[in-house]
Amino acid sequence: MTDYVNAFLVGGLICALVQILMEKTKMMPGRIMVLLVVTGAVLGALGWYEPFQEFAGAGASVPLLGFGNVLMKGVKEAVDEQGFLGVFAGGLKAGAVGTSAALIFGYLASLIFRPKMKS
Repeated sequence: MTDYVNAFLVGGLICALVQILMEKTKMMPGRIMVLLVVTGAVLGALGWYEPFQEFAGAGASVPLLGFGNVLMKGVKEAVDEQGFLGVFAGGLKAGAVGTSAALIFGYLASLIFRPKMKS
């Protein structure tokens, strides 16, 4: 039962913090999403995400923090196997083709079109 409570509390806290960022700053939602992915990757690289995920369960693995951690793990494994080329292949393989394509096309769209800042 405590696993469900921990997942609910941690996932809810992450969502609440993101909502505060959206309401109180001029950050665009896309930038907040990137911030979450990068934070998850950095926490994973430092070795802090695994204990956090053990405590929070789905509350830590489902949000974008978990996606960043998955990308980091994929890159790390691919670098161990393939060397430098693993930097490019690992995240794409770990994040699945569909999700990786969405990220790449989203980035390309941001280069082509001018994102507007919140006023």
